[in-house]
Amino acid sequence: MIFRLRAGRIRKGTRMEIEHLEGAVEALLFAMGESVEVSAIAKAIGHDTETTRKIIRNMMLKYNAKDRGIKIIELENAYQMCTKEEYYDYLVKLALQPKKAVLTDVMLETLSIIAYKQPVTKLEIEKIRGVKSDHAVNKLMEYNLVQEVGRLDAPGRPLLFGTTEEFLRNFGVQGLDELPELDPVQMEDFKAEAEEEIQLRLDV
Repeated sequence: MIFRLRAGRIRKGTRMEIEHLEGAVEALLFAMGESVEVSAIAKAIGHDTETTRKIIRNMMLKYNAKDRGIKIIELENAYQMCTKEEYYDYLVKLALQPKKAVLTDVMLETLSIIAYKQPVTKLEIEKIRGVKSDHAVNKLMEYNLVQEVGRLDAPGRPLLFGTTEEFLRNFGVQGLDELPELDPVQMEDFKAEAEEEIQLRLDV
């Protein structure tokens, strides 16, 4: 079904123009992952709210008519893309699959610093690496390789981090005293790699 948009910049709705706008709306709703007010969508695609509602409601009809896994729902003055109820079982099966931990170079560096310097604060980790380490620490905690072990007795009482029993099992050691010695050259390598990481971010 092709409807004619009389508001905004489009006077006569062609199939290509409408499909382009629908693609833009689809991208916005998918990227946001939550409800988006129609006024915000309208502003993003360069049309008034009435025209935008027509576009979205036409999309809703298409999604409902086809055997698609997603749909668009209307929430007062907002719209959201979500999964159709009949496909929930597939999502549950995926969620129940065991997650495979993938340790990036940044995470391995952060883990090494925590293992050898524990108990250690994020600030101390960042002083060694030269960059923020929030994401790496959070992922290591998610993988149960790192845990909070207390707070430093200092202003602000920052959290202290250390390794877990899972860390020992994964790396095949019975205790921290069995870890190989970390020489100063390796610590300098951590700093050098962190500097490269910063430069890559600046170059993007």
